[in-house]
Amino acid sequence: MYLEIVSPEATLFNGEVTSVTVPGVNGEFEMLTNHAPIVSILKEGHVKVAGNIQLDEDVEAKFTKSDKGVWLAINSGTLEMKDNKLIILAD
Repeated sequence: MYLEIVSPEATLFNGEVTSVTVPGVNGEFEMLTNHAPIVSILKEGHVKVAGNIQLDEDVEAKFTKSDKGVWLAINSGTLEMKDNKLIILAD
């Protein structure tokens, strides 16, 4: 699936990923390829992205790398998943 993470300052990531886990207001949930369409509000926590992640040097410091992918700390946000494209507006 295709993921795009956008903050007020810049686009932090865009590319193909295998899964994304987000801190929804009703609890953490994971999205995989062919997930049903969804719009959700996000709370403070970490967006966890799995896959072969290539980060641009100018935003690399915002992410934490792990053996399973990368994490991005957010204060809040909104997401939309539709047709295997996930857009996260993160604050």
